[in-house]
Amino acid sequence: MARRSVGDQERPPAMTDVARVAGVSAQTVSRVLSGHPNVQERTRAKVVAAVEQLGYRRNNAARMLSSGRSRTIGVVTLQTTFYSRAAVTSGIEYAAQAAGYAVSTATTTSLDTSAIEGALARLADQGVEGVVLSVPPIHTSERIEQLTRSTPTITIGGSRTDATGVVAVDQDLAARLATRHLLELGHDTVWHVAGPAHWLEAAGRRDGWRATLEAAGRPVPPPLEGDWSPASGHRIGLALRRVPDVTAVFVASDEMAFGVIRALHELGRRVPEDVSVVGVDDIELAAYCTPPLTTVAQPFDRMGALAVERLLRHVADPGTVSAPASVEPELVVRASTAPARNPKQN
Repeated sequence: MARRSVGDQERPPAMTDVARVAGVSAQTVSRVLSGHPNVQERTRAKVVAAVEQLGYRRNNAARMLSSGRSRTIGVVTLQTTFYSRAAVTSGIEYAAQAAGYAVSTATTTSLDTSAIEGALARLADQGVEGVVLSVPPIHTSERIEQLTRSTPTITIGGSRTDATGVVAVDQDLAARLATRHLLELGHDTVWHVAGPAHWLEAAGRRDGWRATLEAAGRPVPPPLEGDWSPASGHRIGLALRRVPDVTAVFVASDEMAFGVIRALHELGRRVPEDVSVVGVDDIELAAYCTPPLTTVAQPFDRMGALAVERLLRHVADPGTVSAPASVEPELVVRASTAPARNPKQN
């Protein structure tokens, strides 16, 4: 942390120091750190950069005593190594920091209602002003409904309770982008390695894939279910030895796609010359695998920022009822897809 000299002593940076470095008034700094909506994005970015440069920290304890507000939001997340969950949480933390809020995370190892209830209750006990519920499907209970009514809550990609708003990627569109891309390359049909059936994201991708094939009048192969892990993708990829005519595979996550590609390599089937593969997520490794993976990018940072923006609006006006917000994914074409050897005219 940068320190400023005061006589013979040093002091931590103050709000006036942030204002000087950012070239704005102290009042503007206060408005940015308080999450005030009427601040230009360029000004907000300058203040956040000055805060980071100086290592400025507000005294949350004193602020809570004087205002009765914790300036903290909670996040309920599932304990997992999957990149997508970590990326969403990172987006939430960055957006919260930019709005002058701290983040308290409650991690659960289970999706049972009792586990979700416990995580929400722990955050409520900490005095958080709002909660982002960043877990897959939520089987609601009376207790969950009660907790989300008493504390403003936004869900990301999960089931909506009576009191929560929802921010989600359009998973149906993600699947349609991937499946259309493969059909436009001349593949007769597209096989699908799906995520777990009880995950809403997996269900949306599976539905979009099936609908696209049906609309094109193409055969719909049985979906092959994995568990999001590279190991499950590898297992399913090896099973494709029983389907010698498969030429295109849409995989519901990049991590499973890595496993599928490895299995195809072990079977002597080249990607993309023999089989084209498309994933979902666009994690950092996707551009560096062999071959670089064509995938459908999910805007994780945007999801986190939108969830925080809507949550703080709900905190400011608890009566706010927001319509579900859908974020559009984007197809990123790399080298794991190619025209079919005997392309069918579309």
